[in-house]
Amino acid sequence: MYNQAKYGSVDVITGDYLAEVNIAENAEAMAKSAHPGWIPTALDGLQQSLEIIDEKRIKVIINGGGLNPRGLAEKTYDMIAERKLKLKVAYVDGDNLLPRADKILDNIRNGQVKHFDSANPQVKCDKFTTSFLDHPDEMPIVSANAYLGYRAIKKGLNEGADIIICGRVSDASPVIGAAAWWHNWSEDNFDALAGALIGGHLIECSTYVTGANFAGFFKYDIKELLNLGLPIVEIDAKGDSVVTKHEALNGIVTADTVKCQLLYELQGLIYLNSDVKADISGIRVAEQAKNRVHVTGTKGYPPPPTTKLAVFYRGGYQCEILLNAIGYATEKKWDLQEAQVRSKLGEWGLTSSFDTLDFQRVGVPKEDPDSQLSATTYLRIFAQARDINVLRKLAAAWAFNGMAHFAGMCASLDMRTMQPKPYLGYYSAIIAQEELEEAVDIFDGPSKGNPRRISVGPPKKSLPLEPRANYETENPVSIGQFGPTVMRPLGDIALARSGDKGANVNIGLFVQTAEQWEWFRSFMTRPKMQKLMGKDWKDWYFIERVEIPHIYAVHYVIYGPLGRGVSSSKLLDALGKGFAEFIRAVHVPIPTKFLSLQ
Repeated sequence: MYNQAKYGSVDVITGDYLAEVNIAENAEAMAKSAHPGWIPTALDGLQQSLEIIDEKRIKVIINGGGLNPRGLAEKTYDMIAERKLKLKVAYVDGDNLLPRADKILDNIRNGQVKHFDSANPQVKCDKFTTSFLDHPDEMPIVSANAYLGYRAIKKGLNEGADIIICGRVSDASPVIGAAAWWHNWSEDNFDALAGALIGGHLIECSTYVTGANFAGFFKYDIKELLNLGLPIVEIDAKGDSVVTKHEALNGIVTADTVKCQLLYELQGLIYLNSDVKADISGIRVAEQAKNRVHVTGTKGYPPPPTTKLAVFYRGGYQCEILLNAIGYATEKKWDLQEAQVRSKLGEWGLTSSFDTLDFQRVGVPKEDPDSQLSATTYLRIFAQARDINVLRKLAAAWAFNGMAHFAGMCASLDMRTMQPKPYLGYYSAIIAQEELEEAVDIFDGPSKGNPRRISVGPPKKSLPLEPRANYETENPVSIGQFGPTVMRPLGDIALARSGDKGANVNIGLFVQTAEQWEWFRSFMTRPKMQKLMGKDWKDWYFIERVEIPHIYAVHYVIYGPLGRGVSSSKLLDALGKGFAEFIRAVHVPIPTKFLSLQ
């Protein structure tokens, strides 16, 4: 925050501090009086930056209020008063529905509150997705937060607020609110609002658009990727954007970094917010100059009458055991280890007592290794159960065979991961916006005791959601027309990014030229993605596929791999961020004529 204020001219600083899981974890700690509810680093940024924010008259809009936006707003009010600055503080609330947990449970049971993926009958959910409904005392809801939009933010800015602390507004809502206030957009200026939504999406993830989490990073010197500066988006009156950064700060902003971030955590061609529906099928991305990328072509439509609702509950307990094998006959070693543990649990009649018991083989030893570490791989035994004593028996089953281990078994002497710890389950839902009490509360009097509250109500216009697009390419061309091929990693021709969408993983991949696109769109079918996933594909998964032609991109959503979502996923890559790099590493027949262009 301080660097964004100091190193150049900006009108508004926005900040996205929230992930779905950190709200839930903070809720548990807050209930024990062990956490303030707001995000400590948000306070830290304000503490460092208030003087320069006051001097430059910069507006600040952040969702770092988390579960307690009023608490952080009051702390900010006190700091401003103590430093004798001229800044007005407000906070946005109405997202926290935990006081209505019992009603939410009833409405999930009776179908009034539906699962986020319920509209598609072909999508199957993890078998434990609704287990908390059957055990409400054992698996109580710990947090329930609806995703709010920009309207309360804009109202606060119109009323003179300089710093607005939000709870669970959507990641891009601070940017939409700032742009709508600056340009005085009406609620039905959907094209402009949609453009701002995409602008917010491009800068919401810290340095993801200035060089972080970037598939093409290997083309740059390591020094260019250290201490990355955060991005800036310039939004014009039509909602079109230029993505850039402060010249004095490190990092890279290119068409490729922007495309990668654009494709991150999408649900397809329609990007949803509680205020607008953005259609990105015609989006265009073009470099204007060094570290300046122009983004146009987003179309906007009225929002749905619903918004996302993230429900977290106590799922039970989980633990993991990490073991190493060295070199020779590794697969047989892991076969033996898994058989030993499963056999003992079976003797004790406990196998069916686990919700999850997974033996994950991580890595492949280097052939003809040049060090012991290069010959080392590990096994991750991951388990979940509602009964903590069941998990304790997992460690006992392993220890029973502790001195009957395979040749060369080793592990860290720190075995704390074996100890069961509680985990949170996630239920992604949708809720009617008319049920929310979204409001901005403004401290505009001589004290913080009685803020002025202004409710904004639901959107004035909404449209029901249509089914998500899902199609193969129109008029595919013959793959053979591109000449000789060679088996190479897909990443030799395509950049990509992936991420989590509840229980699902999204991935967007793109190429660089029109001719490559003709091959790529015809090659990258739904069955091809299934094949690329190899042993990770499960028959109950479902794939959606769309194209974004002007940026030469194919986008997929794979429904199911993350189970109940990040907080309870058994996957090592629980956030789905590594999925794209896995797919890019798989060898496919690439036309040699394209490889010569790399």
